[in-house]
Amino acid sequence: MNQQPYLVHLALRLAEGLEQYSASDLEKHRTFIRSQQQPDGGFSGREGGSDLYYSGFAVRSLGILGGLEPGEAESISGYLRGFTLETLSTIDLLSWLYCALIVQASGGEDLLSSAPENWNVRVSERLETLRTQDGGYAKSEQGALGSTYHSFLIVLVYQLIGLEVPAPNRLIQFLYDMQRDDGGFVEIAPMKRSGTNPTAAAVATLLILDAMDDELKADVRDFLNQVKSAEGGFQANTRIPFADGLSTFTGLLTAQDLGLQDMIDPNQVMKFMQEWLEFPTGGFRGASWDEQADVEYTFYGLGVLALLGKQVKPPE
Repeated sequence: MNQQPYLVHLALRLAEGLEQYSASDLEKHRTFIRSQQQPDGGFSGREGGSDLYYSGFAVRSLGILGGLEPGEAESISGYLRGFTLETLSTIDLLSWLYCALIVQASGGEDLLSSAPENWNVRVSERLETLRTQDGGYAKSEQGALGSTYHSFLIVLVYQLIGLEVPAPNRLIQFLYDMQRDDGGFVEIAPMKRSGTNPTAAAVATLLILDAMDDELKADVRDFLNQVKSAEGGFQANTRIPFADGLSTFTGLLTAQDLGLQDMIDPNQVMKFMQEWLEFPTGGFRGASWDEQADVEYTFYGLGVLALLGKQVKPPE
C-alpha cells in the first residue's frame, strides 16, 4: 500500500478529465455547489444545515473543478475545526480528513498541525474496534458482519493517516467471500444478489491491496454487462430497472480501472448524463425520476464527465 492515496490519485485523474470541457460548462456546477455552502462554512444536503458527509462531496467537487479559493478554504477550515476526530464515524472521519487535505493543498491551514504526535495510531485503534470475525470491517462496533463498503472506507482512511491496514490478507479473503456467482460482490455476507456499488468498492480495495487477477476481472466484466442500462448508465443491481448517477460513476470507474473500456459506449453514457441527470443551471440529480440536485450527485455527475473527458468530444 505504499502508493499515492487512492482518493488523491482519483482527484487528479478527474481534474485532468474535466480540463476537456469549457470553463462555462463547469462554472455553473461550481456556482451550484457554492450555493449549498452554509454560514458556518459547511455544505448542506437536501435537508438543510451543514453536514460533514455532504461537505466532503462539495469540497471534492470544488477540488476537481480547480481547487478552493482562499476564502473558501478559510471558511471550510472554520467548519472543520468544530469537530473532534475521536468522535467521528468512519465515513465522517474520511470526509473530515479529505476536506482537511484539500484545504491544505489549496494553500489553507494545516488542520492537523496541533494534533497529538500519535493521533493516527489512536485513530487506527478506533478503526480496529470495527474489525469483524469475517475479516472485514463493520459500520459500527455493534455490527457482527463485515461491510464491503465500510471496509473500503477504512482502507481509504488508513491511506490518509499514513498507516498500513493490519492483517491485509484477512481483508482480502473477506472480499473474496463477498463475491457471488453473477461475478459481482455483495455488501454483507447473507446477501445473494450483487450490487454495482459493493462491486466497485471491492474492486477498488483489491486493487489497492494488489489482490486483483485476470479471473476476477473477467467475472466483474460479466457482472457489469448485466447491470448496463439501455439508457446508457449503470443500474444499482439487476432488479432495479433504471440507471442512476452513483452506479454510473462507480460502474464506469470500475470498468476503466480494470481495463474494460471496450464494454462501454462513452457517447451513450454521456447522452444519459446530459439529457437525464444534468441540470442546465448547474448540479446533477440522482436519477431520471429525481427532482432535485445535490452536492453528492453533482460530484458523481462531474466524475462521469471527467472519466469520459478524453473519450467523448464535448458539445460545442
